[in-house]
Amino acid sequence: MDNIYDIPNEKFEFAENGASINEQKLPTKRISFARDVFRRFCKNRSSVIAAVIIVLLVAFAVFVPFFASTSYTSVPEDTRYLEYKQLLPKSKLFSPLGIWDGTSKKTLNRDSYNYWRAFEAETDSAVIKEVYRDAYKSEGSPSSTLYYDVKFDSYTGNGMTFLVLTEEEFLDIQAWQKESGLQVIYPAVDTSNIPSQHASDANIYYHATRTGAPLYSGGEIQTSYLSSGPEDGYDSLRIDGDDGSYRYAKVGGTADSKSYTVRVYKYNYFIYRYGFEPSFLLGTTEVGQDILSRLASAARFSLIFAVCISAVNLFIGAIIGALEGYYGGTFDLIMERVLDILGGVPTMVVMALFQLYLASRVGPVLSMAFAFILTGWIGMASRTRMQFYRYKRQEYVLAARTLGAGDKRLMFRHIFPNAIGTLITGSVLTIPGVIFSESSLTYLGIVNLNSSTMTSVGTMLANGRSTYTTFPHIIFFPALFLALLEISFNLFGNGLRDAFNPSLKGADD
Repeated sequence: MDNIYDIPNEKFEFAENGASINEQKLPTKRISFARDVFRRFCKNRSSVIAAVIIVLLVAFAVFVPFFASTSYTSVPEDTRYLEYKQLLPKSKLFSPLGIWDGTSKKTLNRDSYNYWRAFEAETDSAVIKEVYRDAYKSEGSPSSTLYYDVKFDSYTGNGMTFLVLTEEEFLDIQAWQKESGLQVIYPAVDTSNIPSQHASDANIYYHATRTGAPLYSGGEIQTSYLSSGPEDGYDSLRIDGDDGSYRYAKVGGTADSKSYTVRVYKYNYFIYRYGFEPSFLLGTTEVGQDILSRLASAARFSLIFAVCISAVNLFIGAIIGALEGYYGGTFDLIMERVLDILGGVPTMVVMALFQLYLASRVGPVLSMAFAFILTGWIGMASRTRMQFYRYKRQEYVLAARTLGAGDKRLMFRHIFPNAIGTLITGSVLTIPGVIFSESSLTYLGIVNLNSSTMTSVGTMLANGRSTYTTFPHIIFFPALFLALLEISFNLFGNGLRDAFNPSLKGADD
């Protein structure tokens, strides 16, 4: 190897002959703080997926009630329907494929089976879509009892009901029947041939046993239609076998104000009343409300409520925490003891007291909001205080103070912007906590938000408790929404925290 001292001078060249290297621009573009945060956030795939899910859930909560309202404008009390309770989820898209079609597997005894077969014979509609297992004996049951495993349609199986109509309503339904070709009103029944315990069952139009099963004569159902009494003025569609003598209404009231008690087929009456066939994507609740639009309204309320509470807690906590962290000393000591006292008060006790003594004056929503705000800002104040203790003695803060910056400028122009990432992340993580707490309080009945125009996810869960074994869809969809929201917000918040402050990456792992 040659000695470096023997290299001739002509082999050396200036890298920047006559130029100042320190005056050159960097070859790469400047990246803003926001863009840098976004790039780091996008590298966390789970957080990105969680963000997409949150956007979809928010879109569901915002837009579904508006689209649903166009179909339900004639429905009183929001999405409450006349006795269309506990209908199973049904999709017009998947129904032809035999899935998501509003049906379920049921086991019927022989009397129930014949009961629904008689209903099908009168209405010419399919309630029992399919028989999986025909007329078998169950172990441990009487030998004379037969059972049928069937595919049962909850929509057509909603059956008949009695309605009392005015003369105008009675005539309007008749006109609609002629125009549409769909039978809504069916003949009135002579209840003298029906056991008293079944006289109020609108589905029974025949001579019935004490169990409600039809009696047959010559292989035919013995009908018990009313054919006597005052003229009912019925002039529309008639069922097969009607020679014109059947009465389709029991007339009451006065000559000036007549009333007509009729049997109506709920499925066709729904079409008459609302203008579309009953088909609820997520089914209906125990009181006949559409779960899809109801859940969207509940989600919208829960999200707006949680965001507002988080924003208020951020504002209060940031100000108090900034004052504590910046000034310290006696003020910090006093405030910390106050926070210890407030933090030791059980949330459930505060909520119960507020509901007992404040809800009657300002309403359950505001009283619940006050209870959340009373102690909700404590965590945000502690987080802000910690950040101010961390940054207030940094060199750039001392330099600004030396140049004459006042306390207000130092706090909110130099220290607070460096802490904003942690505070925003904390606020985002507070949102699912508020939603979960609100759902828990309404589920336990401490807060009552149930009404025809307002509800929450927790209220829907509470209302579905009594039927979760027989109609699990009523509680399943609100629970699924809440689970997705909680998991997504936590993953999103963790990703946001790592993006704002990479040094904390994996701190919760």
